[in-house]
Amino acid sequence: MSIIGWIVLGLLAGLIAKILLPGRDPGGVLGTTLIGIIGAFLGGWISSRFLDRPIDRDFFDTATWLSAIGGSLVLLIGYRLLFGNSRER
Repeated sequence: MSIIGWIVLGLLAGLIAKILLPGRDPGGVLGTTLIGIIGAFLGGWISSRFLDRPIDRDFFDTATWLSAIGGSLVLLIGYRLLFGNSRER
């Protein structure tokens, strides 16, 4: 899968992670989008490195989507823990 495919996958994974974890995020839509893209890369790396399941198949592979969404969820939770809700102040 090309870099553009990973970016599109990251955008969609970030959107799905945002749906699964609703609420206000510091950084808004742009921050959530970047978290989704980085989460897709992180999920793919974790899957290939530690789970011995390389993610180099096609765009519609279930393992690819699950790893991208999982990586996005982990980053979104970590981001919320570190920076909290900046709109409360």
